[in-house]
Amino acid sequence: MDLKKIVKKYALKNALDYGRANPNGVIGKVIAESPDAKKDMRETMKLIAETIAEVNELTKEQVEEQIQEFVFIEKKPEETKKLSLPGCEEGLVVTRFLPEPNGYAHLGHAKAFFLNHQLAKDWSGKICLRFDDTNPETESQEFVDSIKEALAWLGAEFDSQSFTSDSMPKLIDYCKKLISSGDAYFCTCQQEEMRANREAKKACACRSQSVEENLAGWEKMNSTLNPGDATIRLKGDLTALNTVMRDPVLWRIIHSPHYRQGTKYKAWPTYDFEASIMDSISGVTHALRSKEYELRDELYNYILDKLGLRKPVLYDFSRLNIKGTVLSKRHIKPLIEEKKVWGWDDPRLPTIFGLRRRGILPEAIKKFVLSFGLSKVESQPGWDALLTENRKLLEQQAEHYFAVENPVKALIKNAPSSTGLRLAKHPSLEKGTRFLNPKQSIYVSKKDFDELKQGEEVRLKDLYNCIVFEKTQSTIVFKYSGKDLKQNKKLQWVPVEEAIKCELVELSDLFIDEKFNPASLRTKQGFCEKDCLQLEEGQVIQFERIGFCKLDDKQKMRFIISC
Repeated sequence: MDLKKIVKKYALKNALDYGRANPNGVIGKVIAESPDAKKDMRETMKLIAETIAEVNELTKEQVEEQIQEFVFIEKKPEETKKLSLPGCEEGLVVTRFLPEPNGYAHLGHAKAFFLNHQLAKDWSGKICLRFDDTNPETESQEFVDSIKEALAWLGAEFDSQSFTSDSMPKLIDYCKKLISSGDAYFCTCQQEEMRANREAKKACACRSQSVEENLAGWEKMNSTLNPGDATIRLKGDLTALNTVMRDPVLWRIIHSPHYRQGTKYKAWPTYDFEASIMDSISGVTHALRSKEYELRDELYNYILDKLGLRKPVLYDFSRLNIKGTVLSKRHIKPLIEEKKVWGWDDPRLPTIFGLRRRGILPEAIKKFVLSFGLSKVESQPGWDALLTENRKLLEQQAEHYFAVENPVKALIKNAPSSTGLRLAKHPSLEKGTRFLNPKQSIYVSKKDFDELKQGEEVRLKDLYNCIVFEKTQSTIVFKYSGKDLKQNKKLQWVPVEEAIKCELVELSDLFIDEKFNPASLRTKQGFCEKDCLQLEEGQVIQFERIGFCKLDDKQKMRFIISC
């Protein structure tokens, strides 16, 4: 089969599947069937563009008729390989999602949740939500509520929910047990001295205290001492190559009121102490966490060994870093405080609320994060893979409308009298119609205006053909030239008499070469068709030739271009 027919074949298939053919959905299949097409990609892309333009002018019935001449070999859908780790048994796997309520959930949290959820689901097991809330200084009910809202939006379901702070009595008992067995001690060294001793692999005087002295010190931490006066440290291995094992801090004094426990406790456990114990006593069989904890795995297991507790299977997957933005809460907070972004839900941020505001669908997030699997290989993908997943989903559901950016008014000479134009809201789904009534004048985009040449024939999309009759630096006059379906350049347009003012927010990378990009959010003025007034705030639509857009603010008619 020659290249032209191969291109036609996949353009028709793409149009049949998604309502309109898209070059991104055609090029890969064309090259797969005809590798020689790569030898002259410029010509191949030109042929694809021309063919897609032809196919997109066809009705659904014409597409269905023409595709009959081609044979498609249907591949059997590949079975999704289930996640597997040592110790996985059908019906017995228990995983947990462990967010700390000290900020808003982001894409990294989504990866941790979906991996833990998928492992449990693949083995008919359970997943538990446990808020890791043992740092009163940074945690709040606001963040608990925001994380719950984000998880609900993602479609997360759990078999149980708990808060680590509710288990403080048990954690206190385990701390006393470690002190009583001589495996932990009360230490009054300041941070600088502690750090220097650890670097020198040297024990401090506190390490040689008796069990009685250590237990007495522990009681003081919970009564008379102040933050910074003392800690409880593990007797690890001061000569260990893994510096995490050199007598780490297990408990510290914090007097800030806890959002849930109030002032009931004065000493609070570190993550290393409580996470390992809570995983063990709550029945978790597999604890999945990102590779930033990899060096702490030895400590996790060491604490459980000393307490004689069951050890879950630990697995560290690769961290998720998105090129051009930041995931860390400590990097996002300054951006918010300095008003460089709109807030935690800024559409440039990879927070769950930011992604939702941008118009990214939960299913796209799930497919994106699960595409990395349990790999330990670090990578820094851009937004493209996530946006591609989102486009695939939106193509199947988003309503279509007309809009123009930076509009320029155009007159049409000899325009035929019209009772209006009724167009489908979706090329293949039954979503109803919308109505446009062009008369003697329309708006076109400044970009299209700049590219037009006098005497050029163009097609006003879905309407009729025109010739550029007059053009000055700021005005243009078209002359009606017929309703035939010539493959001329297509112009997006909006009737002047019915045009609705709108804002179109364009997004780009928040950081370029690790520097904040002040041009990462740009607002363009435009006009959209009047039926857009019927849209619901938050609805994602497709402005043809612009992209998928989310109605962010109906009062301002502000749309965020999501992908």
